[in-house]
Amino acid sequence: MNLHTPSLPGRSDPRAWLRRRHGQAMDLTLVSVASLGPRLTRIGLIGDDLDRLAWTPGNDLVLELPLPGGERAGRHYTIRHFDPLELRLDIDLVRHGEGAAEAWLAAARLGERITAYGPRGRTRLEPTARRHLFVGDETALPAFFAMAERLPQGAEGLALIEIEPDAEVQPLNTRAEVTVEWRRRAPGEGPASRLNLDRLLALGPDPRGAHAYVLGETSQVRAQRHALMVMGFDRAQITAEGYWRPGRIGGHDHV
Repeated sequence: MNLHTPSLPGRSDPRAWLRRRHGQAMDLTLVSVASLGPRLTRIGLIGDDLDRLAWTPGNDLVLELPLPGGERAGRHYTIRHFDPLELRLDIDLVRHGEGAAEAWLAAARLGERITAYGPRGRTRLEPTARRHLFVGDETALPAFFAMAERLPQGAEGLALIEIEPDAEVQPLNTRAEVTVEWRRRAPGEGPASRLNLDRLLALGPDPRGAHAYVLGETSQVRAQRHALMVMGFDRAQITAEGYWRPGRIGGHDHV
């Protein structure tokens, strides 16, 4: 997940506010930065504080990033990988060309320290489901793949992932039988398209024994969630979060 939360000017103790809102603080070190495509960058972070990280695939962290003028800002990112033996985690950042994360990445150096808070979030695998449906855009990719990689042998899954026309696809390594459909937007088409909604309507997925995870742009998440409920999915069978909205800086929507 790649979300924008408000900066923290005017708070007497911004870090205390972040701890109260997002959980424990962890002092981490940047050890790697790798490009995964035109708009996707993976960073690796290590730190002894990760020995107390109680991570569930789908959870995210809040990274405390510097802003001009010495202020700090919290930005939410889904944990892509976590190695409890190496005390290392990887985070995939969707890059938009502007914002606190973009400025930080441009200036970041290996060995730099960064504070993270969490883990947090309610997105996680439904253990009782036999079939798993993942529907979202590129901002949902880290959560979807982190969860799909943990599915047991014999589980079934389908992922509908909307991406840019020139985006690179990523391999998925899982013991389960998961089909990934990469749905490319047309050149010039905005990120809040109907690609996934139209595919859902055409598929008409069977709700029996299934759980759906719907993440991405808020208006599309709402429309896709509604379509699934019309198809017979119970509210409890759908995990839905709006990760972003056009023009919005800050927060995300529990749909």
